[in-house]
Amino acid sequence: MTGETDVMWLDEHRLVTLAELVQVSGLSERELLELVQGGAIAASGSGAGGYTFSARVITVARTACRLRDDLELDVRGLGVALRLLERVSELEAEISQLRAQLPSG
Repeated sequence: MTGETDVMWLDEHRLVTLAELVQVSGLSERELLELVQGGAIAASGSGAGGYTFSARVITVARTACRLRDDLELDVRGLGVALRLLERVSELEAEISQLRAQLPSG
């Protein structure tokens, strides 16, 4: 089986452009810009070349695409869902940290 597979390492040091994020996320430029303006997706910078994003945002954008498709959410609904998922993740991390501090019994 021969074929090329594009692989992108997702780390906080790699930056992607808005065009790259559109290409790999499944969301339109308009949807992504609305999510950025609503605070659901964090942009790393907004220079003369446009927005740039940490490569970690790709995962968030792909999640947004799945939510849009599976639950038929509009952009405002996606923003709410993404913020709720982020909060759940933060709380899970806090619970794990607190459990690690408990004496083993």
